[in-house]
Amino acid sequence: MKKLALAALFTCLGAMAFADPIEGTWQTKADDNGNFGHVKVVPCGPAYCGTLVKSFDSAGKPLASENIGKRIIWDMVPKGNGAYGDGKVWSPDRNKTYNSKMKLNGNSLSVSGCVFGICRDGGTWTKLN
Repeated sequence: MKKLALAALFTCLGAMAFADPIEGTWQTKADDNGNFGHVKVVPCGPAYCGTLVKSFDSAGKPLASENIGKRIIWDMVPKGNGAYGDGKVWSPDRNKTYNSKMKLNGNSLSVSGCVFGICRDGGTWTKLN
């Protein structure tokens, strides 16, 4: 029984050691209304997806939002050297979905995307955990 428990522990530790640095909770840049959110990024198949888990007003106070629990990022594929692409990012403040790419640099994530040839800089997100 002890051997089984140790094997399970090492398996979990090994999986954590190989977690992609994009996994975790990120604070978004403030939107057009000054609001921002926390997006939890997790693996979804061979790609990464992110869900809005908390929302805040411009003063940093928690904000009740119908968007909590909604998917913000999906199908984001690692491209190497901290780059991710071929995915989508939904911007709640404009209710638009952008063909997007992201670039990871330490605890900063630059997000950008385009829709119908119009591109938008989604700013830099900060990793919380």
